[in-house]
Amino acid sequence: MVQSAASPGSPVTIRVSAGGGGGFRGMGLTSPVPRLSLSNNPRSPAAGRSRRASSGGGGRYSAASKVAEAEEEVSTDFVHYTVHIPPTPDHPLSSASVPERSYVSGTIFTGGFNSVTRGHVMDCSTDDPEAAAAGGAAAKSTAMVCAMNGCDGEVFSLRNSKLPCECGFMTCKECYQECAGAGGHCPGCKEPYRDESSDEDDGDPHRVLDEEEEDEQVLPLASMAECRLNRRLSLMRSTKIPNHNSDFDHTRWLYETKGTYGYGNAVWPKTGYAGGDLHGFEDPPNFGEISRRPLTRKVGVSAAIISPYRLLMVIRLVALGFFLAWRIRHPNPEAMWLWGTSVICELWFAFSWLLDQLPKICPVNRVTDLAVLRERFESPSIRNPKGRSDLPGIDVFVSTADPEKEPPLVTANTILSILAVEYPVEKLACYLSDDGGSLLTFEAMAETASFARIWVPFCRKHSIEPRNPEAYFSQKRDFLKKKVRIDFVRERRRVKREYDEFKVRVNSLPESIRRRSDAYNAREELRARKRQQEEEVNSGEPIKVPRACWMPDGEHWPGTWPSGEADHSKGDHAGIIQTTVVDTAGVDTRLPMLVYVSREKRPGYDHNKKAGAMNALVRASAIMSNGPFVLNLDCDHYVYSSSALREAMCFMLDRGGDRISYVQFPQRFDGVDPNDRYANHNAVFFDVSMRALDGLQGPMYVGTGCVFRRIALYGFSPPRATEHVGWFGRKKIKLLLGHKLPSMGKKKNQDDVLEEEDEVGDVENQLLLPKRFGSSPALVASIPAAEFQGRLLQGTQGIQQGRPAGALAVPREPLDAATVAEAIAAISCFFEEKTEWGQRVGWIYGSVTEDVVTGYRMHNRGWRSVYCVTKRDAFRGTAPINLTDRLHQVLRWATGSVEIFFSRNNAIFAGRRMKFLQRVAYFNVGMYPFTSIFLLAYCVVPAVSLFTGKFIVQSLSATFLSFLLAITVTLCLLALLEIRWSGITLHDWWRNEQFWLIGGTSAHPAAVLQGLLKVIAGVDISFTLTSKPAAGDDDDADAAFAELYAVKWSFLMVPPITIMMLNVIAIAVGLARAMYSRFPQWSKLLGGVFFSFWVLCHLYPFAKGLMGRRGRVPTIVFVWSGLLSTIISLLWVYIDPPAGARDDSTMAFRFP
Repeated sequence: MVQSAASPGSPVTIRVSAGGGGGFRGMGLTSPVPRLSLSNNPRSPAAGRSRRASSGGGGRYSAASKVAEAEEEVSTDFVHYTVHIPPTPDHPLSSASVPERSYVSGTIFTGGFNSVTRGHVMDCSTDDPEAAAAGGAAAKSTAMVCAMNGCDGEVFSLRNSKLPCECGFMTCKECYQECAGAGGHCPGCKEPYRDESSDEDDGDPHRVLDEEEEDEQVLPLASMAECRLNRRLSLMRSTKIPNHNSDFDHTRWLYETKGTYGYGNAVWPKTGYAGGDLHGFEDPPNFGEISRRPLTRKVGVSAAIISPYRLLMVIRLVALGFFLAWRIRHPNPEAMWLWGTSVICELWFAFSWLLDQLPKICPVNRVTDLAVLRERFESPSIRNPKGRSDLPGIDVFVSTADPEKEPPLVTANTILSILAVEYPVEKLACYLSDDGGSLLTFEAMAETASFARIWVPFCRKHSIEPRNPEAYFSQKRDFLKKKVRIDFVRERRRVKREYDEFKVRVNSLPESIRRRSDAYNAREELRARKRQQEEEVNSGEPIKVPRACWMPDGEHWPGTWPSGEADHSKGDHAGIIQTTVVDTAGVDTRLPMLVYVSREKRPGYDHNKKAGAMNALVRASAIMSNGPFVLNLDCDHYVYSSSALREAMCFMLDRGGDRISYVQFPQRFDGVDPNDRYANHNAVFFDVSMRALDGLQGPMYVGTGCVFRRIALYGFSPPRATEHVGWFGRKKIKLLLGHKLPSMGKKKNQDDVLEEEDEVGDVENQLLLPKRFGSSPALVASIPAAEFQGRLLQGTQGIQQGRPAGALAVPREPLDAATVAEAIAAISCFFEEKTEWGQRVGWIYGSVTEDVVTGYRMHNRGWRSVYCVTKRDAFRGTAPINLTDRLHQVLRWATGSVEIFFSRNNAIFAGRRMKFLQRVAYFNVGMYPFTSIFLLAYCVVPAVSLFTGKFIVQSLSATFLSFLLAITVTLCLLALLEIRWSGITLHDWWRNEQFWLIGGTSAHPAAVLQGLLKVIAGVDISFTLTSKPAAGDDDDADAAFAELYAVKWSFLMVPPITIMMLNVIAIAVGLARAMYSRFPQWSKLLGGVFFSFWVLCHLYPFAKGLMGRRGRVPTIVFVWSGLLSTIISLLWVYIDPPAGARDDSTMAFRFP
């Protein structure tokens, strides 16, 4: 261990148990100094422990050193360590020693219900003090080596014993001279090196500065003490004056900088602006130009397209009205039951079409300006002289649950794409939620963090797109296009070799874990037998040794075991947090923070599937990083465009962005067959319906690829909202709300929770927040900080309470052990008891489609959302190309819609802050599965018509055919115009129509049945996780789309197969009837055959999926199918012969 001298800072004692065997090293957190309690909950594992002392702007960085003698009496099974606080501008240390080891990075923290929070140090040994000291010395010597790749020279320091750059990036003298000569930028933080001579004179405030030094001088900034922010919010402070007063002395600032008011001072530079008038004076710069330029623009659809589109909607609506009226007034007396069934179905189809079409009347497109975002938030300014990034922080959530169905390599590629995005690394944190608590996922994440140190710099140096290594190396295009650096080919070859080795290591992890666990379990069994022999116990019973899962350092894995032992099963295991923190003192700082989280699960608690896992990440991230914005991704959805996060920030930080709750990106998919047989791209929904909703109150949340405002996830109302009253919401009432809290009344049932808007209390009311968010002071204190960081800049038009520029220019403070211990308590299974998590706060519980409900609640509170369609796809994922998997996916979505329809989340009960057409769109979400009932009946009607010789109308009159033609033509013209303004293809539209009927006759009826069983009988619904295809070689087309041809039987296939058989046989029967009839009714035959052919055309992809691989179906199958249909049709004609075809003497058929 690395020893450290005593410090006047407050220490935190860490106890690391050294017990061997199969035990688990525990690190209990205690403190000899009384501090504020972390938790008010007596059952919380953090209750009674210490909380970090609050200090404005001061950092808390945990390090450990071995204590020689302890004052208190402890057992011999523990060794004491002390975590010291590093020097800060507010609390400088008297000792010159600096802690060198952090027990946050590389430490697994576990805890939960009725258990002590423990920390397992992965790479430390406490058995041999001498070895520990030697290891510390080796670590120290290793840390003092040049951090440049391929260089191991001695670290170079300036004459004042400081490193060349403030970021602490270590370089040797040769590398420093090379970097300084190549532009003077630090390879770590990418900022210019500061002049050494300027540092030597920092202490003299009366030193006369020249013009160049005036521009580079860091000036004291105005204090933000009046904001009463949380201590975890980093504010921009002066680095020149250690004991700087909180109030900004403008007079002193002018004196020290020799500044003046008006033209020529530090605010109004003399150079940098060309131009001038006839008298030779330069034009004053327009400082408001950048602030007035918008970050986003709304581009409407061309009037030449949208006007005919709306006109055709009206024409088709009128035609449907006249057609239905004519159908009702002209029944078919010969087949009233057939006529009645068809009329009822047609009425419902017209109503369903109206619900789907009304929200499409005002589609919009949006574009962003990333250059303005860079100028406004990453350029030097008065409050940000060095031009450090002033963008807010973003926490990225990646969720996974089963490493068998969601391969770790797919998750690893997603994490690598996140770590390499074009966003400030100090503002980005990635959280991986492993709801299965699998050691395989944990070790795959560790391998990913190791490979990221090679992959991320390579991506940023050469502007690699996409930044998913599997997707990048699998591209078929020329990878040398637009590459100008001569070292690119060499480095790409090296990174490709490293990635291949990385894939082999990840793919071999299951076997490696199994062998390791078998070896350790065999050792434990031998020890148990030896112990039994030493104790001379001959009980005759076999020795029972738990089949544990072991980590590489010989300790039990605290998560789930394959054997499913007590406290180590999928529904019963402790909470786990492991953080990969970059040491800002001696390591490259270009990697964001990566956190592994596995929430605690115990029997008897409802863990609420994915929604519960997301809420656990919200709480843990609020305590650890507290980014004001949150991006959630599925494990198979990776970042395809490295600027996607910046695109989202353009909407959030632009004028009116404080009313935006989330920015939804479209879902795009890789690995879909070229013909898109089962409409996996879902282009009509993502490019037509979602664009249309963007013109109303915003698109729906679809579960992934969405950037949230954290304060909106907490259930607060927007600062401004509009109430829509009167018929169709034509009267608008504007409200100025601010962020408020709900009234704390009696407890309500989950389905009875309405969006009560009579709210009282302010965001900073700390007395009411714990009742809503739980008994975690750190979590409650993070809420106002997140709200402040998410504000728009001061000076934005229409904003009264904005944040000052430069307030977020300093990175967040490092983590310490006490913070992680509090996060462990926040992900425990009992934390949500008697709180509003899942009811109003976070992801909403009670539905399989928690995403739609969560977005609905935000829109119902008055928030808006934005649909961001980027030029380059922002995210890409995988879709189930197998027919059975696709049907089960649609079944899950439809069942969630049925649950929404029978709950208080039905749009009928929406508040007045939701627009009328937005309410129609949400109502259609809960209504569309019920269309399947009428669709099933309508698909059977043509077959019944052919079997009986009757039709839905008495005769095919000219009026009926005219109405039918008008409805069909207007539908086709509407589709063509939708293709024009949305950018989809005709093939996408037709595939969507086909799968609408496939899903409507298979998954949707089952969803209605399951939803009714849950509502009426209380039968719970469980779904299996959709399998994600593993990353592999796609050179072989047959291997790439092998799942497409696999036939997996499911009960969902029964209705479509039945409908196909009925219609095929009915066509054969109708033709045979016409052939053997003396007076064939060709009009009725043509009508029935036309509608049956319409049904079969829509079901063609389904039939093709049943046939398997192309060319694998024997010809005899088609021959026998034709013969079978012919025989059945002849039998039907024999049983019910047509009029005039019966011979009374022979009762036989007469062939022509």
